[in-house]
Amino acid sequence: MNLVNLESVSHAYGPKPLLGDVSLGIEAGDRIGVVGRNGDGKTTLISVIAATVKPHGGRVTHTRGLRIGFLSQRDDLDPAHTVRQVVLGDRAEHEWAGDQAVREILANLLGDIELSARVGELSGGERRRTALARILIEEHDLVILDEPTNHLDIEAIAWLAGHLSARRSALLVVTHDRWFLDAVSTRTWEVVDGTVQRYEGGYAAYVLAKAERARVAQATEERRQNLMRKEIAWLRRGPPARTSKPKFRIEAAQALIADEPPARNTVELVKFASARLGKTVYDLGDVTLHAGGPGQGPLVLDRCTWQFGPGDRVGLIGVNGSGKSSLLRLLADSVKPDSGKVVRGKTVRLAHLSQELAELDPGRRVLETVEEIRKFIQVGKREWTASQLLERLGFRGDAQWKVVGDLSGGERRRLQLLRLLMDDPNVLLLDEPTNDLDIETLNELEDLLDAWPGTLILVSHDRYFLERVTDRCVALLGDGSLSLLPGGVDEYLQRRSSGAALTARAGSSASGAAPAAEAREAAPSGPSAKELRESQKELSRLERQLDKISGREATLHAAMADSASDYGRLASLDAELKDLRAQKESIELEWMELAERLGE
Repeated sequence: MNLVNLESVSHAYGPKPLLGDVSLGIEAGDRIGVVGRNGDGKTTLISVIAATVKPHGGRVTHTRGLRIGFLSQRDDLDPAHTVRQVVLGDRAEHEWAGDQAVREILANLLGDIELSARVGELSGGERRRTALARILIEEHDLVILDEPTNHLDIEAIAWLAGHLSARRSALLVVTHDRWFLDAVSTRTWEVVDGTVQRYEGGYAAYVLAKAERARVAQATEERRQNLMRKEIAWLRRGPPARTSKPKFRIEAAQALIADEPPARNTVELVKFASARLGKTVYDLGDVTLHAGGPGQGPLVLDRCTWQFGPGDRVGLIGVNGSGKSSLLRLLADSVKPDSGKVVRGKTVRLAHLSQELAELDPGRRVLETVEEIRKFIQVGKREWTASQLLERLGFRGDAQWKVVGDLSGGERRRLQLLRLLMDDPNVLLLDEPTNDLDIETLNELEDLLDAWPGTLILVSHDRYFLERVTDRCVALLGDGSLSLLPGGVDEYLQRRSSGAALTARAGSSASGAAPAAEAREAAPSGPSAKELRESQKELSRLERQLDKISGREATLHAAMADSASDYGRLASLDAELKDLRAQKESIELEWMELAERLGE
């Protein structure tokens, strides 16, 4: 059944046309993800569909009695109402409390918010979650969500994806969270240059289909150019020679990536990072840290020993309030540990992107603000100008000459990130760098970070970005330790759902000590803190051995290539290579067994 129909719809803000002669429809059961650059009209499109914006041209038709739930980027909640009034309305307590679906929504979105709290007393993120909970509890034929994952942690995003996938209502969602798009959508609309391009499948299918369209378009253009050259040759030479028509075929998805190298050359980056950083980056020894200062607030680390080495690319995971930002501030030396020692390498050149927006001169131009740091920077094997990097992160053309005071919050964040990169750091601490970035800009940022040699510690709720730019994940599970997650985000979610992980709030009190002890007692039995520290040291030792073996393997391969005609030398090198591979397999097996024990 057709729910919404758009016929030749056009809309513009000022001189910029956002939608031009767009015709499309939404059927019952459709699950559509909307993507596109910031400012290209995604929010305008869904607002027109929801009938909150009247288009300048064309017609929008809704089926009779259509029930739409619309989460916009700005809520209309009454600040005088309580959360209970907003979300549950006039429902009697026994009615909603006996509804498992309602209890699940409240637990996953509003678990840390009192239902009696006034909306006017909530933070922006709490208001956002309240508005989302209200829509999910109500019955709708079509649910339209604009950036629903904002202010949600990885666990809540995973729950929301499962909840939306199980709903019967049609879904239209705008989001920059690519993992979420893949999880909930079966079709993708791309808003670009006033048109809406439609693709079957979620984000992964959209990327492949778009690459295939680009390949076919390139082949078509090449064929057109060839035909033009032949026409010119015929006009000059007379009757054309007999030629067979060129044949083009659509390649399978694997063919698109058959010759594509890995996103990162990890061995080369680690080697370069080691040359820039030496052996020591951060060594934490018996560190105890509370989020609110010595003995105050949630316990983040409890006598924790850990190492971050040169070239490490680490994703830091934990629920909101677990202390991820506090750990980054500890590494940035902006807070001190309650006890213990943090050793920082002498050659560390740090850049820390926090969630707070630092002050920028509002009267300066964007390009000037970047060039005052540096005009050129070497990323990997290529030199970039400040203007080129600005363009890659979304400041195209005249946007580079905008006054900083006129930038949006998202644009300021991009500008700050670029200023950090232009300072040529060798250690990056990034706290939610993807906020307000569109998918195209995210792709560019990932490409930049792929070629950046150094140590990267990342906090992000964007699961796709986290898994894309880091090589391993470490979690704050509320027990005062850092836990290595060989299975990544999936392992973290499994441990959370099984109850094997606490929240940092369990250790929060005036003194902070007694509840922390209770939290550790409530955790399932396992290795002691000392055993975990020793295992972590052993894991690091095995990783260093594997790095050395990989380097020796590369040397042996090069020597064998140089000794191709010397059979005696070749046999000796081959025997050494076999011994080396046997050592590597033994160490890898030991590493995996140890990593599994740490993950239990």
